[in-house]
Amino acid sequence: MSRRARAVAFGVAALVAAIAAGAIADGYGDSVARGYGALRPVVVASAQLPAGKPLDPSAAEADLEVRQVPTRFVPAGALRDRTEAIGLAPAAAIPSGAYLLAAQLRPPRSDRPGPVLAADRRPVQIAVTGAEALAVTGADPVGSRVDVVITTEPGDAGAGRTYVAASGVPLLGLGAGPEGDVAGAAEATLGLTRRQALRLIAAESFARQVTVMPEGAR
Repeated sequence: MSRRARAVAFGVAALVAAIAAGAIADGYGDSVARGYGALRPVVVASAQLPAGKPLDPSAAEADLEVRQVPTRFVPAGALRDRTEAIGLAPAAAIPSGAYLLAAQLRPPRSDRPGPVLAADRRPVQIAVTGAEALAVTGADPVGSRVDVVITTEPGDAGAGRTYVAASGVPLLGLGAGPEGDVAGAAEATLGLTRRQALRLIAAESFARQVTVMPEGAR
């Protein structure tokens, strides 16, 4: 066999081997998916995360990574995206290599004294959305003033209505919602007048959502 013929034969053999390897890899991937469930993204700490230190965007980029893991092995509450952790702080130190869970993160604590309420205001706890945006810079939002916006359900006449129900009210506290973090629903303690409190408590039952945002951000 000539040198050229041997080269062609080797080339064909290499191509066949590559195709076979790809088929085996695809088959193995399908087998893993059947046995353990489809792969899904999960956030893993690539460095130890100290307790109480809020994760800003640069820390999230440097100290967190996203891996593809079979659904069967993903713990409940595991984050899917690094941005979900921005502005939050680990309640306890998280070792390198550990999954990052929503229940492990909290809004950053503040050593500042709480705001003094006017005589006509009382602390009232309200279920809200949008609270994660208050902590996105890494600063503690407690003690700041927020606007509370109500969005009603669509009615027979068309789209729902969105309006400011309480403007410039003090944020006294911010806690995790049912999912264990402030992404999505959260519990906000606000300094409200009686009229504002009654309006927002009623909105919890009829509104599509009650949203908090920094004062004047609308």
